[in-house]
Amino acid sequence: MLLERFLPIGIQTFEDIRDRNAVYVDKTDLVYRMVKSGKYYFLSRPRRFGKSLLVSTLRSYFEGRKDLFEGLAIEQLEKDWMQYPVLHFSLSLMRITSVDELGSMLDYLLRDMEQIYGRGNATDEAYGLRMANLVNRAYAQTGQKVVLLFDEYDAPILDTMHDEKLMESVRQKLRQFYSPIKDLDSKLQFVFITGISKFSQLSIFSELNNLTTITMNSEYAAICGFTRDEIVTQLAPEVENLAKAMNVSVNTALSRIKRKYDGYHFCELSPDIYNPFSLLNCLSEKKLRNYWFSTGTPTHLTKVLSQYTLRPEELEGFTASEMDFYVPVEHAETPIPVLYQSGYVTIKSFRSGIYTLGFPNEEVRVSFLKGLAPYYTGQTITGNNSFLIRLMTSLNDGDVDKALTLLRSFYSSIPYNAEKQDEDHYKTIFYLIFTLASEYSVRTEQCSAAGRCDALIETDDTIYVFEFKLDGTAEEALKQIDDKGYAIQYEAGNKKVVKVGVNFENDKRTIERWVVAE
Repeated sequence: MLLERFLPIGIQTFEDIRDRNAVYVDKTDLVYRMVKSGKYYFLSRPRRFGKSLLVSTLRSYFEGRKDLFEGLAIEQLEKDWMQYPVLHFSLSLMRITSVDELGSMLDYLLRDMEQIYGRGNATDEAYGLRMANLVNRAYAQTGQKVVLLFDEYDAPILDTMHDEKLMESVRQKLRQFYSPIKDLDSKLQFVFITGISKFSQLSIFSELNNLTTITMNSEYAAICGFTRDEIVTQLAPEVENLAKAMNVSVNTALSRIKRKYDGYHFCELSPDIYNPFSLLNCLSEKKLRNYWFSTGTPTHLTKVLSQYTLRPEELEGFTASEMDFYVPVEHAETPIPVLYQSGYVTIKSFRSGIYTLGFPNEEVRVSFLKGLAPYYTGQTITGNNSFLIRLMTSLNDGDVDKALTLLRSFYSSIPYNAEKQDEDHYKTIFYLIFTLASEYSVRTEQCSAAGRCDALIETDDTIYVFEFKLDGTAEEALKQIDDKGYAIQYEAGNKKVVKVGVNFENDKRTIERWVVAE
């Protein structure tokens, strides 16, 4: 194997990465462009996507740490290194479960900076006044304008979204914390704010009308995360080691990590962006696992989806306008803002002002559906690995009867009150089960010239076309496949086409009968 380099797993401090001579994918050309082009910025990216490292890089730059940037792009770009007082606040320091905990955290963050620049006469609870005093004292003591960096500014609100009353109290306290910024302009050199969501009712947005949001700016699409070019040029030794560990070629290894971790697009002209947390862990362990998703849970997103008509299978591809991305989360009438900003869906294509969104990659798709499954089935599908293995083995063997017999037993085990019992309910569970049981393509509402079949599964050698009826007959379902010509577009290919009509019986809440035809 090639010489192992130190990968900065879990390290979010630029200084630490550079001091350890760890691998750093150079983003400093974008940092230079940003600091020379404007003053107030907001960037939204999903969690574990490199926002904190970017903020730390900005801190080192504004502190004038030229030594840390040796060999990086900005070393050749910056000719006049300056040192500014930097006030750096990370709002994800601790998980917030009460207003008192938020107060304690804000007090801690302010005291940390006050140890450097002193403290005025503001009371313990006057977080806004303490912030203003900090900026004024830093400016007076250094003779330089102040840099404000807020990392994960919205973390306390996201922590409390499950409790509307608590979230409102948290929001009011944060308003007080951020409110002085608008009046300190003459003493500020640069302000940078990161987060996952955009909450309009915080003064940080309602009053900073000159804040430049670069979340969907093509110039900065790659400022967090890795592009393929960066992986090929700057992480080549690690990719080669992964390929050797997997006993595949480098090109095959690149294809596999692309399918697993690539696929993020943050604007219509965005290059493919790989999840940096997952990719670095993969290259370190030399295994393709679901690293990013294991650090969080989609529980709150399950609740969000339940408020709308958007079902899990529709997340494979649905449309949105540009305005949908900018709707503040607390006013959203669709789940698009929270799903997009959290990183569970991303831009897949753009045409004539309309965006098509979908899961970015296999890691997110499969893991997210695992999290959603209990809501629709009343049980953990992935906890029954034996069932999933037998189900997929049956389909691989071409034994549709055995696969549907297993599926019928599973439907019968679902609690009566698990979810609304209608045809969409049965289709959703079908989609979830077969998606989690295999790596094959599972599609619902698949379009043809004459209409849409209910579900389609494509394996290595067979295409299964499914049509469902609720309290009808399996024969009616099969006849619809033929009458509508759902299978015609696939019959000219090299794969065998199997048509399956399925009838669900609502009283028994399971499959009543099926008919198979080739």
